[in-house]
Amino acid sequence: MAFLSIVIPAFNEQNRLPQTLMRITAYLATTSFQSSVEILVIDDGSSDDTAKVAEQFAADKPYIRVLRNPGNRGKGYSIRHGMLASTGEWVLFTDADLSAPIEEVEKLLNSVKETQATVAIGSRALDRSLIGTHQSWFRENAGRLFNLLMRVFVGLPFWDTQCGFKLFSQKAATDVFSRQRIDGFGFDVEALFIAQHLGYQIVEVPVKWNHVDGTKLNFLSDSLKMFLDLLIVRWNSLLGRYR
Repeated sequence: MAFLSIVIPAFNEQNRLPQTLMRITAYLATTSFQSSVEILVIDDGSSDDTAKVAEQFAADKPYIRVLRNPGNRGKGYSIRHGMLASTGEWVLFTDADLSAPIEEVEKLLNSVKETQATVAIGSRALDRSLIGTHQSWFRENAGRLFNLLMRVFVGLPFWDTQCGFKLFSQKAATDVFSRQRIDGFGFDVEALFIAQHLGYQIVEVPVKWNHVDGTKLNFLSDSLKMFLDLLIVRWNSLLGRYR
């Protein structure tokens, strides 16, 4: 078993994925656990050469695996695919744009060690001075509104559920993502709701973060779907689907 698995969902990321993988491998070479890491790139039915460039990069690196979804299924599906395929003692998922620098994983690892938590989530909201490049005013405030709605409908106590930088123990990853159902961007709330429902301790950790252009999120349609996902999480819970 590896010490750390890194799951990277990728949809049409042929241009920035090689640089992302270079940054991650360069960072790992400086760590004490560099020989006990695996990287899983999850190609979400890309229409470009995402899988090809990932496989080329991984050709001489046996610790990198490229997995393919059966078509374009969504970020939630991709994360679930990668988390359940991982073998690490700890499993991190991170966005392909590395908006949260990979070095910030040390904060999450230190936090779970200090608090004995089994899940650590990167947060932009706890210390906004760590944000280098901000999103637009409209998107930032839409994020605050979503967090408010999340608290009302789902009841999670976290200030930022949507930062794509989260660490799970292997057992928590298996227990949570074997129950997780939402395929779209609302999967973060669902995963954290399940983790809390199962009694896992979750710690929210402020991390450095920079907005990177090129998001795959369609603001209007995906925002509506994310709101509906809050209702779906509550409904699934009432039906006992997360037991």
